[in-house]
Amino acid sequence: MNDRIEQYILRLVEKSTPDRTAWNLEKIREGKPTTWNYIDGCMLTALFSMTDITGDLRYASFAERVTDYFVRENGEILTFDSEKRQLDDINEGRVLFLVYQMTGKEKYRKAAEMLHRTLEQQPRTSEGSFWHKKIYPDQVWLDGIYMAQPFEALYQRHFGNGDMSDILKQVRIVRARMRDSETGLYYHGYDASRKAFWANPETGLSRCFWLRALGWFFMALADLCEILPEGSERKEIAEIFTDLAGSVARFVDPETGLYWQVVDQGGREGNYLESSGSSMIACGMLKGTRLGVLDKDFATKGRKTFQALADRLIWKDGEPELGGICLVAGLGPENNRRRDGSFEYYVSEPVVANDAKGVAPFVLCYTELLRTGK
Repeated sequence: MNDRIEQYILRLVEKSTPDRTAWNLEKIREGKPTTWNYIDGCMLTALFSMTDITGDLRYASFAERVTDYFVRENGEILTFDSEKRQLDDINEGRVLFLVYQMTGKEKYRKAAEMLHRTLEQQPRTSEGSFWHKKIYPDQVWLDGIYMAQPFEALYQRHFGNGDMSDILKQVRIVRARMRDSETGLYYHGYDASRKAFWANPETGLSRCFWLRALGWFFMALADLCEILPEGSERKEIAEIFTDLAGSVARFVDPETGLYWQVVDQGGREGNYLESSGSSMIACGMLKGTRLGVLDKDFATKGRKTFQALADRLIWKDGEPELGGICLVAGLGPENNRRRDGSFEYYVSEPVVANDAKGVAPFVLCYTELLRTGK
């Protein structure tokens, strides 16, 4: 199985260039070159993990080429627009710390400093949560924690003063506002102003538990458990992570070990077992077990999910393909009312193969298995 998976990853790398990556299907479908974005950021992080665990420099070397292409000598990032105030655009900054360690080039430190300053200027709700984007006033999306907080934690560890208090604050508010007490799951979105058309006018919450949003949040918590030093902040993050692990595990498809696109409505007509969110849950469970945060039985659960995903990896017309990946989903904006957070909406988005939103967590899940020798 290992050879098959590594052949798959290398094939995608070989088909990619810094300005056109084979795994960014949104850009490919738009016919546009790659920008600085979270999709490629996730994949580059996974490629570094592959080199770290296998010693094969082909993965990290390509990730370094992409980062070098975008980051100028003064630390400016090609295509990055700070005025958009998009948390998504912070995510790729995670690779800056890895490339800086790899090359020692100061431009990567400068770029990380710039992204940190941009994040400091991100608009916030009255409680202190980051807006997900400037175009979504007062809206907090679950995936925003993954997009910004691991980067900020890495910045504080490498270049800052080690202050992790705001990172914990962001997670605390999400738990307080977006966790469902009955299921222990988290809603995709929360509008603090209660004005968005998709938001419950009383709670501000969206309607459904979307798997990939939960997956992003789950992986963020696992990453923070790895990055934060021992202490009360890490302990509280670990408690939130452990609680969610137990909650989401109750909604697994017992036959396959995979998870449903709309998490709590397994078997409902139109719902399906989705690859990207399943990879994220499995990755978080495996990492959480390795870190000693989760009980060992979660590693067994994670391995079962990964095996089902590996079984989905097929060769089609001579090319490898990992399918079952929801291309994209979101909430609004006002002029796009199809994205209303309903069950019908989430199951209507295109399902694709080889998109990095599914491939990257699959690769990270694979490297977690390699780290434990399984």
